[in-house]
Parts: sequence; C-alpha cells; structure tokens
Amino acid sequence: MPSDQTSRTTTSRRLSGKTMLALPASVATPSYDRNQVVPGIVHLGVGAFHRAHQAAYVDDCLAAGETGWSITGVSLRSADTRDALAPQDGLYTLAIRSGGEEKLRVIGSIGAMLVAPEDPGAVLAALADPNTRIVTLTITEKAYLRAAGGGLDAAHPDIVHDLANPQMPKTAHGFLAEALVRRRAAGTPPFTVLCCDNLPANGATLHRLLAEFAGLRDAKLAKHIADEVAFPSSMVDRIVPATTDADRTRIAVELGVQDAWPVMTEPFCQWVVEDNFPGGRPAWEKFGVTMVDDVRPFEDMKLRLLNGSHSAIAYLGLLSGHATVDRAFADPAIRQFVDRLWAEAIPTLPEGAGLDTGAYTAELAERFSNTALAHRTAQIANDGSQKLPQRIIASAIECLKAGTELVHLTLVVAAWIAACTARGKTLPEGHFTDPLDAALTALLSEQLPANETVAAVFDLAGFAKDHAERQTLIELVAVHLVHLRRDGPTLAFAALGIQSEQT
Repeated sequence: MPSDQTSRTTTSRRLSGKTMLALPASVATPSYDRNQVVPGIVHLGVGAFHRAHQAAYVDDCLAAGETGWSITGVSLRSADTRDALAPQDGLYTLAIRSGGEEKLRVIGSIGAMLVAPEDPGAVLAALADPNTRIVTLTITEKAYLRAAGGGLDAAHPDIVHDLANPQMPKTAHGFLAEALVRRRAAGTPPFTVLCCDNLPANGATLHRLLAEFAGLRDAKLAKHIADEVAFPSSMVDRIVPATTDADRTRIAVELGVQDAWPVMTEPFCQWVVEDNFPGGRPAWEKFGVTMVDDVRPFEDMKLRLLNGSHSAIAYLGLLSGHATVDRAFADPAIRQFVDRLWAEAIPTLPEGAGLDTGAYTAELAERFSNTALAHRTAQIANDGSQKLPQRIIASAIECLKAGTELVHLTLVVAAWIAACTARGKTLPEGHFTDPLDAALTALLSEQLPANETVAAVFDLAGFAKDHAERQTLIELVAVHLVHLRRDGPTLAFAALGIQSEQT
C-alpha cells in the first residue's frame, strides 16, 4: 500500500499521460495511442502480480496493433490500487531487477479501474459489455471460497449474501454468475473465464465452483455455465515482491516524477495457457506465452517445484531468522534441503510430457539467488492452509502411493505449523496471515503433543481428507514437529543428515 507521503504528492509531479512524454529515454513507454484502444478484458484482482505479468503481456499486444484488448481492472476489496493509479491515468512503472541492474518500463494496458464494493453495478456493466470477451482472475487461493473438501463453501457469509442479493455481489462467483445472466438475457455470447491463480487445474476448478454457485441460484444458469462457458486453465510464473517506500523513492529519482505504486519483478516471466477462447483472444504467443492443449504437466511442475520450494524457503527461512528468499537460499542447510525436496517431488510429475526438470530447477536456483528482489519470506508465508495442499500435500500423497522416499515434503508442513506457532513469540505477531488464523491460534495455544497438534491441524485445514495415506502423513509431520519444537530447524535438519550453520 502506498505511504501517506506518496499519496500527498501533487498531481503535477505524478506519473501520467502528460508527464510520461518527458521521461528519460532509458525508460520504455507505451508506443501506442491509449485513446484508440478498446477494453476487451476485465481483470478481477488487480494486484502487483497481475500488473507484472498479464498486464505486461497485454501491453505488448496493444503495442503490436491489437487495439481491442485494453484491460478494465477490478479490485474486489480495497480501493488502494485504484487510488494510486487513477491520478496516473492508470500508468505505472514495472521495474525489472537482476543483480545490480534495473530496467524500467511504463505499462499502459490498464485503461480503467473499478472498486467493486463502491460500485458493484459498474463492475457488472463492464462484465456484461459485449466488448468484454475475456475475464481474467488473480484473486488468490482463499478468495475462491472453497470448503475443506474442495467444494464451494455455501455457508460462507459472502456466498449467502450474493445468493440473496444477485444485483449487489461481493464475490467473484457472484459477479461472474450475474454477468453471465445479463449477457444471456441480452443475447450476448458468454465471455471466456481465464483463471491465473495457483489452483490445481485452475480453470476446471473455477468452472466447477461457479457451476456449484449457479446451481444454488438457478438450475438453468448452472447448466449454461457447465455447457457453454469456456474455462481454460493456465500456469503463471513470475516472482513479484512487495513494493517498498524505498522502491518508490528510487524509481521517482529515475523517472523524475512520482509513481505511487510501481511494481518490482524479475526478468523471468512464464505463462502457459490452454487455447480455448471461443470469443477470440490476443496473439499472446507472439510475445512468449505458450498456448497448449493441456496445461496440467506445466502446472504440476510449477506448483510442486517452484511453489513447493518457495513455501519451504519461507517457513524454514522464517524459523532460521532469514527475512528474504535470497538470504534463506544462501543458507547451506536450506539450500541442501531444497535440492533434496526437488529430488523427492520430481518423481511425482507426469512422465512423457516433455518436462525438463533439471533445467527448470537450475533456473529456479538462479532466480531464488537474485539479491536485487528482496522477496520477503513473510510475504510468501501467507495463506499456507490454502497453498500447501497443491504445493506439498499432493506430492506427499503421490510419494506414499508410489512407495518412494518421503521425509522432506513433510518437514515443510511441520515448518508451517511451527512458524504459525512462533508468531507473537520468536516472530512478530501478525508477521504473516492465514484464513484459518483464529482457529489456528486457539488450537496452537493449547500446546498439545505433536501428534495431536498435527492431527487437529489436518482436520482444520482439510489436508489429505479422505485419503488412505492421511494417518501416515500425520505421523511423519509430527516427527518433524517434535524436532522443531526442541531445537528449531537445527535439529530438524540434523535428523535428515543436513548440517546447519547454527550447529
């Protein structure tokens, strides 16, 4: 969130369509006339990741003359992004950092910003507009409102509200369903829904959840969504650390004007998308997007190797006193652990899909070592109860089924429990958050034996629910938790034959 000092900056000194014309030549700026583009995409969840990833790809398409794909951004909760970008005509700086180098690029693909709680009618109007042919989402895993079993949490207060008030929705499900109702009534073809969050089979998962939601409204709507709306799955990958006031100050010096909310990122960027867009799409493949028939192998590799190791680095890094990914990854014990974690997870990936896991993990190691990003372990640690099932638990279950080695994956789950317990003690209170925080805090404060703690956490989070391997997983995680409780990561690493710096 921009600082108060940034928000007080006068408009005349802010980045805007007018001041952009005088930026230094080293700063890349949109080469197209933003007044001539037409909105064709509505994006739900305009956070830093979207602005570093999909918005940059769309910016490339607009520059190539595909003028029908400008983005209307929608914040489902906070007005922060709109308030930062509106005085800047929707423009912002993308800072691509590696080592001692930083390249600045101004992105112009977001043509309008809406805040759903302020004006849900305007959001519905944008979604129902015939020009809108694609709706993309980066709303984070928790915003899909899944119950512990994976289905829609029909009892969630926001879901209950949306079913009772379809004209004034709060959730992505409510907005998508009502917009599709309006489009159908007007004879407008449905838009394609492109999920860009880290969910397993994200398109199919959202398709199922939205059909469940629609079924609670109207059986005909549910059938329309199930049969006639396209939900291609996708895999996204780019590291995007939180922007700091120091970043804003540095970029303001480079630009000569203030940017209230620039975005920091790395050079690497990947997007793999299933090619199913009945209403058309930008020619993303011209700018590095991989269009495929089936995204699952790429998704599994990313979730289990990148996201899984990111979670490991976050929780073990926090417990070891490391504030950023590069510092944690430079810790020889954590580095050795991550290598072993990859070796454990790689056999769970699909064979014959053309995945080069050796090259992929080598590239990950280079990315994790990027000292310029200062990607905070606390940022990655958020929402563990929502992330670990697809990042870690899925791999662990596959290992148990195959009878392969399984000791490193389970330490990640134990480290998450230990890191949650450490908040307000060795870690600051509220250092990272989770949707289950209230219940987790109450449970962990009981200081139950490790086995009982892990079993209760599995029940609460729905980990490995209905899997025959569940009890074995609980026992393996509990062994690690005993070690972490006694002497932190030092003893946990030692039990795996890894020597810690702290020994």
